[in-house]
Amino acid sequence: MTATNAEARFESVPAVRQGLADVKYLADEGIAGVVYLADRLQKPVLVEGPAGTGKTELAKSVAQLTGSRLIRLQCYEGLDESKALYEWNYKKQLLRIQVERNDEDNATWTEIEEDIFAEPFLLTRPLLEAIRATDPVVLLIDEVDRVEVETEALLLEVLSDYQVSIPELGTVRATQVPLVFLTSNNTRELSEALKRRCLYLHLDYPDLEREKEIILARVPDITDSLADQIARVVRSIRQLELKKAPSVSETLDWARTLLLLGAKEIDEAQATETLHILLKYQSDIEKAAKELSAAAS
Repeated sequence: MTATNAEARFESVPAVRQGLADVKYLADEGIAGVVYLADRLQKPVLVEGPAGTGKTELAKSVAQLTGSRLIRLQCYEGLDESKALYEWNYKKQLLRIQVERNDEDNATWTEIEEDIFAEPFLLTRPLLEAIRATDPVVLLIDEVDRVEVETEALLLEVLSDYQVSIPELGTVRATQVPLVFLTSNNTRELSEALKRRCLYLHLDYPDLEREKEIILARVPDITDSLADQIARVVRSIRQLELKKAPSVSETLDWARTLLLLGAKEIDEAQATETLHILLKYQSDIEKAAKELSAAAS
């Protein structure tokens, strides 16, 4: 059976943008446009950009918006087919073989082999689970740049035809095409073949106004004034030479921290004391503290 979508998930680009806003993901026209085209063209989306710019959150928000089940494959060095696609439950198979050997009416090896390489002994991993799903699914392949080239080739094969070949069971074809998001932090160059298969989206840190809107949307009870000040301070800190610039999620954590401490506006002393929420390297904290001190002078 050929994989198809029964109906499009989104009516228009503005509908995508509004829908994402409803689940508190503030997307611009570019983001909404790529998500809309991914649905209509049935293509994966490769989302690249610095860590903490909302790449993973985009996939989660699309799943929430569409009422889809999120299936996540977290990539790492050494990830192989058995962890990404499927493997056989060897312990269960060995137990079944032992039972057959102890049975007085011993089955032939061919019969045992047919028995143990069957559905009850199959352990599905994220890729196969997404391919076999009959309910709406969003497949998130997170940090794809961390896997080896061989595993990347496996991903390409699955995403090209949305089917998986299991020698003992035959070919499993998707009955629907899941929405697929691959994220990358640009730690290595991905293959041209994989890039050609995907729509491309680059997410950078939000501009000042959008980050303020994100803070207002995600941090209940924060004032417009405090959200604006936090966005401005974070923007100035990101312009420093840091080991790791603060992510959007760290901005939100900092905003929640200041709110819990009763801050009505950015106070240099209180901000300096809580920089460890925003930054994760001592050298970065020291640079940011100097920046705050200079701005207050």
